[in-house]
Amino acid sequence: MKLMRWLKPKASDAKKLSIDPPEPRAGRHGIAIAACVKNEARYIEEWVRFHRAVGIRHFYIYDNGSTDETCSLLRSLLSEDALTIVPWAGRMRDAATSAVLNGQVITFAHAILNFGGDYRWMAFIDVDEFLLPKEAATVEQALEAVGDFPNVSLPWHMFATSGHETPPDGPLTWNYTMRGADPMTTKENVSNFKCIVDPCEVTEVSVHQFRTQAYGDLTANDAGKRFTRRARKSPEFYSNRFLQLNHYYTKSRQELMEKLARGWTYDSSATKYRDKVLSIVKSIEEDMVEDRSMIDFIERERIDLGR
Repeated sequence: MKLMRWLKPKASDAKKLSIDPPEPRAGRHGIAIAACVKNEARYIEEWVRFHRAVGIRHFYIYDNGSTDETCSLLRSLLSEDALTIVPWAGRMRDAATSAVLNGQVITFAHAILNFGGDYRWMAFIDVDEFLLPKEAATVEQALEAVGDFPNVSLPWHMFATSGHETPPDGPLTWNYTMRGADPMTTKENVSNFKCIVDPCEVTEVSVHQFRTQAYGDLTANDAGKRFTRRARKSPEFYSNRFLQLNHYYTKSRQELMEKLARGWTYDSSATKYRDKVLSIVKSIEEDMVEDRSMIDFIERERIDLGR
């Protein structure tokens, strides 16, 4: 494993890691996804089937102690050439400060350092997030708009309950079509990004942003327009012409309550987590639009979601 250099933790949770980028391996190509999971059996098949259909070459799944059928489903859906499951207990604290180290950041750095040399791109998303090509058939084709630039930021398109009190029958991506109207809203915790990067260029890792050795903190939207990481929060950064990130944040109201009861492995306070989630849902549902672009894509490409 290559070197990871810990940045000095702050009083709050430590959320960034500095790394030495991996060397590109001969013949590297394609796109991989790295994601953390725990008990995702209800929807994992749809997520895998969709992302295989849009050209994902390999899935690096960091399993945080799932007790349901998540891992067995993954193994039934993907061959060994397309799946790596890493057992991962991600709760760590800095010995000097007791700051909680963000477990997702550690997994993302691990994925880049150990596996990144094999791929042109790596995407860092959750299993409630879907990478939706808008004009092309695959994610890689959609990324042609950014050329050889190594750092792409995709704004969340936030979907909440779409009026469902209990889980409806059928695919997640068909049942949830109402999302927050403005992906670049300034409402707290509602607007954020997930990234697709050239792993052999990454020098700093966090959940929502990366630095690269050639371009520092510059990142691009899906159309290739470049901004600093801070400036990407401006309305001018927004584009979903080529690639859209759909974040199915809550599913039904029942599942929202289950989400709150479970808490979040990498959050230091259950109360803080609950308050944050409820605030996000309220903000999403205050101003919504119907977005059927996912359904249009699935129909156009005749994707079998398995449900």
